[in-house]
Amino acid sequence: MAGDRAWLESGLSATDDVPPTIWGLCQGSGSTPYQTAVDLTEPAFKCTCPSRKFPCKHALALLLRWSAGSVNDATAPGWVQEWQSSRAARRTAPAPTSATAPDGGGGGGGRAAPGEKAQARRADRISAGLDELDRWLADQARAGLASVAKSGYAHWDTMAARLVDAQAAGAAGILRRTSAVTSSPERLLGELARLHLLVGGYRRMADLPEDLAASVRMRVGLPIATETVLAGPVLRDRWQVHGVRDEIEDQLTVRRAWLRGASTSKPVLVLSFAVAGQSLPIDLLPGTQIDADICLYPGGQPARALIAKRHGPPARMPAVAGATGIEANLRAHAAALAEDPWLDYWPMTVDGVCPTRDGGTWHLVDADGFALPLDPASGDPWRLLAITGGRPTTVTGEWSAGGLRPLGAWSEGRLVRL
Repeated sequence: MAGDRAWLESGLSATDDVPPTIWGLCQGSGSTPYQTAVDLTEPAFKCTCPSRKFPCKHALALLLRWSAGSVNDATAPGWVQEWQSSRAARRTAPAPTSATAPDGGGGGGGRAAPGEKAQARRADRISAGLDELDRWLADQARAGLASVAKSGYAHWDTMAARLVDAQAAGAAGILRRTSAVTSSPERLLGELARLHLLVGGYRRMADLPEDLAASVRMRVGLPIATETVLAGPVLRDRWQVHGVRDEIEDQLTVRRAWLRGASTSKPVLVLSFAVAGQSLPIDLLPGTQIDADICLYPGGQPARALIAKRHGPPARMPAVAGATGIEANLRAHAAALAEDPWLDYWPMTVDGVCPTRDGGTWHLVDADGFALPLDPASGDPWRLLAITGGRPTTVTGEWSAGGLRPLGAWSEGRLVRL
């Protein structure tokens, strides 16, 4: 399928109006060839074949031809330009807005718009849900941690479900994750205290600095419109993908992609979600970098980002940006935790470390004698040992209360995904 015989025509086009796109005409079983195109910046796919698979075999074959150097620069035909124009129009289409309620008359102020009423009702539900959570936390403290640790999953899930009903899904997620650390009294006490702090922060949100108040809103689960984020400041850099991790939360697959600016060394987080039966996007591959504009969500550490515009296809990153020693990584984490006490995960890019085992615990150790424990949940780091051969290297990973989960290691001029 990727050979020359099947393709009547193919080309690579990149102009101000058409982002980098490979396209081709593939001869199928009928008289009319299939029109196939791949936007390399996302990627996005188009094909006129009847296949229900996405991407189809024609799009994959076209990508193989391009990777083998068999696709040359050429002017995009009209159907490619029309496809990209329609995609651009969908991206820039304004979101529908609700009409404002009619004026109340009598010279007084008009009635609140339906959106404002809905926000007020939601705020009331969240406040009631967090009040119930605070009482529940007090009950756990009175019962004692030993009693809480013996409680089954339903004990936690019932309270989490009430928070979801109260539209505080973020707090519900923290509570569900807390149920997984009941075997460690220290971690359990810390997580319960963080939830209590979140309740207090929400109650006093009007008195908090704006950045901290934004973190509280985000951790509770208040949504932020994509249009609001994209209307904020734009930060352009060559964003390196240092690692990707998928988790399943309540039948929803969540992908965390950790990016770091090649020039700014700023770490950002890009989240993707997929329900059962859906596939996650494949546009952020570890070891690559993209020249792109991003917009940051308010509050939270590390900053969550949306990719606003890409300025070219992804490329292999030449080196790992922002790599420092263990001590510097821990200081950066401490500073982020001071800004956002509900921080769960923090990206680390650790330079010159070797995996070593002390008893039954694995660590990354650097030349200064500092050590980072590896998260036992990630398993023994045999793959990391095989890649490094026991020599110091740069490791990217995700730091949490359980330790560091390695996501990538630099070896022979490229980042190898772990």
